[in-house]
Amino acid sequence: MKTLEIPTFECETGNYHTFCPISCVAWLYQKIEDSSFLVVGTKTRGYFLQSALGVTIFAEPRYAMAESEEGDISAQLNDQKELERICLRVKSDRNPSVIIWIGTCTTEIIKMDLEGMAPKLEKQLGIPIVVARANGLDYAFTQGEDTASAAMTHRCPEYNHCITNREERGATKRVSIDIATNDQIFGDKNKSTRCNLVPFGSLPSSVASQLNLESRRQFVSVSGWLPSQRYADLPALGEGVYVCGVNPFLSRTATTLMRRRKCQLIGAPFPIGPDGTRAWIEKICSVSDSKPDGLEERENRIWGSLSDYLEILTGKSISFMGDNLLEISLARFFIRCGMVVYEIGIPYMDRRYQAAELLLLQRTCEKMKKPTPRIVEKPDNYSQVQRMHELQPDLAITGMAHANPLEARNIDTKWSVEFTFAQIHGSVNARDVLELVTRPLRRRSDSLSGCRNLSKQKVDV
Repeated sequence: MKTLEIPTFECETGNYHTFCPISCVAWLYQKIEDSSFLVVGTKTRGYFLQSALGVTIFAEPRYAMAESEEGDISAQLNDQKELERICLRVKSDRNPSVIIWIGTCTTEIIKMDLEGMAPKLEKQLGIPIVVARANGLDYAFTQGEDTASAAMTHRCPEYNHCITNREERGATKRVSIDIATNDQIFGDKNKSTRCNLVPFGSLPSSVASQLNLESRRQFVSVSGWLPSQRYADLPALGEGVYVCGVNPFLSRTATTLMRRRKCQLIGAPFPIGPDGTRAWIEKICSVSDSKPDGLEERENRIWGSLSDYLEILTGKSISFMGDNLLEISLARFFIRCGMVVYEIGIPYMDRRYQAAELLLLQRTCEKMKKPTPRIVEKPDNYSQVQRMHELQPDLAITGMAHANPLEARNIDTKWSVEFTFAQIHGSVNARDVLELVTRPLRRRSDSLSGCRNLSKQKVDV
């Protein structure tokens, strides 16, 4: 039996990240619809949020800023009184079902006891207050969501196996409509496996519904998502509940679910691309003793619909500088599309949590007959730019800080933050991912075609 080529792992001493974890507010406040976020920090954090969220500040999003001033830092003011005043105003203006405090570097430095103040104010206001410390001690900005999700796990109700069994016995027939293929699927709820599944990770409702539908096709019932769309709908957790992540930056949440709530983690590749979505569902089916049905045919159908993008990407090379911890999953997907990945830079690598994704990466490289890329944890940006200058990849996935220097070196770039905010999960969103990654390549091709046409015109003249 042929052994798979193991990726080369290296570790450098570069910067952890170039973006602040409190940016998770930008997508979490849209996911948890009845929430209100309160960011506790200095004016600098407020300016950053306004820049990160862009024009949404004019749409009155559900977040507020508790600005720490000189009196707070020198302990001349009562922090609890100040937060009480702001939370009362949030309650009167928004009346949220939950208030989520986001701690910053400032609260860490001055040792502000947010966890101690929250229960007192919660009892006084009658509104749950969740504390999440999304500060610069994290490796990547996406880990702000990891911190918030881990904090939310402690507010989920306890799973009662007996009650759940009674509900399943009383359930009747269901009908589900496949959004992607318009197929109508009839199934008996009683045929659903006893695997009580809770996926965790913040996805738009439409994407979560697509993954729910994919699971139901295999008779695997999803009992809820973490975080949920509404605070009251948080899923029950405990022994007998299986949890499965949809994003590679949620290792802290996975650890909390296993150690604190005694859930069983399904170590699966992440549902990014048709190949990742199929592997994600197959792993869930293997745990729930359900035989996968029609997944290979569905995946092949999706790949067939992407042929126009695959023609552009086949044979092209790409490098990842490392920014949002999505690098391994995206690299695996792009290799499956026919690309060559020179290097995968990643701010932080949890090999246990991403073990299934790394294995799928190796198998994809073998299947596509592509070299296994080197994986550089915490890459040094200067050395990385020098390596890219030597290798001359066709495309670089990078943070905003390094896009212009690379473009000046004649290397096309794509901002990694765009993949964070885009809908990239599930088979049906693969086209959106490829639209993002091919755009700079098509722009370069159009520019070259324009230059050729211009030179021909000059010759004719």
